[in-house]
Amino acid sequence: MPDTKEMLKTIHPSPHAGVMKIHPYIPGDFEVPGRETVARLASNESALGPSPLAVEAVRAGADALHRYPDGASRALRHKIGEVYGLDPDRIITGSGSEQVLEVLAEAFLSPGDEAVYSQYGFLVYPISTLAAGGTPVKVPEHDYHTDVDGILGAVTDKTRVVFIANPNNPTGTYIPADEVRRLRDGLREDILLVIDVAYSEYVEEEDYTNGHELVDEAIESGADNVLIAHTFSKIYGLAALRVGWAYAPESVLDALNRVRPVFNLTSLGQVAAIAAVGDQDHVSRSRAHNSRVLPQLSNEFIALGFNVLPSVANFILVKFPGGAEQSKEVDGFLRQHGVIVRPVAGYDLADCLRITIGDDRANEALVAAMNAYVGG
Repeated sequence: MPDTKEMLKTIHPSPHAGVMKIHPYIPGDFEVPGRETVARLASNESALGPSPLAVEAVRAGADALHRYPDGASRALRHKIGEVYGLDPDRIITGSGSEQVLEVLAEAFLSPGDEAVYSQYGFLVYPISTLAAGGTPVKVPEHDYHTDVDGILGAVTDKTRVVFIANPNNPTGTYIPADEVRRLRDGLREDILLVIDVAYSEYVEEEDYTNGHELVDEAIESGADNVLIAHTFSKIYGLAALRVGWAYAPESVLDALNRVRPVFNLTSLGQVAAIAAVGDQDHVSRSRAHNSRVLPQLSNEFIALGFNVLPSVANFILVKFPGGAEQSKEVDGFLRQHGVIVRPVAGYDLADCLRITIGDDRANEALVAAMNAYVGG
């Protein structure tokens, strides 16, 4: 007769199958052992940092750390609405835009449902889908751009969500407004189109849209099937405070608010974000810095013999002719010289490195190290 105690030793709690299919997200490094000073160009952080007004708001708010935050982020939602010209009742906040996406997957995906995303899209899309028990469907890109026809062709009767990033991370490419609209128009009304515009404030191209008008049009038509996700981690420089938000129909937000954590945004995050979004002069300076340095840095790498994808965000993707081996070699060389960039093998781009546009000192260190690599 089997020993009951021995049998119980082999029984233990286990997560659902989707969780075990997840490849954990690995963030960019921030230190090099043995070096006190490094140029951090791995995580697309703001080159100019946060608005001084946001820093002061955090200092002023530190005296109230014993108080719970406003769980509805009312003041922040109203400030975002004022600056962006949006209805605050159609705005939800989260601990970074990642949390908004995670809560969305939890609310709108069930086991057996499919979520379609672009080949080089943000890894949080398939991770959130699997965590919710859904099935991620990856669609090949066309020349490192989101392929609208490919996405529409991948839709099945099981599709419930479509994720795209515009501009895309880690490629830095974008699709114009007419292509975004064509995608929206080609989807069934029961499919939620999620457009992640984390880098939208950097974009200056006239044919670009952040998609807010698509939400309004969806509401007017009764479809309620578009959500736009934003973050304060990029141009606003609040990555440490984890503040994100989304614009969507009230029916979508009603579902999200039922499952999101109640106090998902700290008081300091809220006051900092209110100050940051109110300081559009600082945003303009950050955008101007990026617009000046982005083509300069791209040209530097091209002159050194490497391929650079055209980017509209605050980073570039550099493709190395020597493939994955050279990409790894360059990454190691840069680290030896105190420069941290981002390997993107996790995106099936092992022959590339993603490099953030930094401040002038960091950019100079990067260019000097690359010249030393090529000349060495």
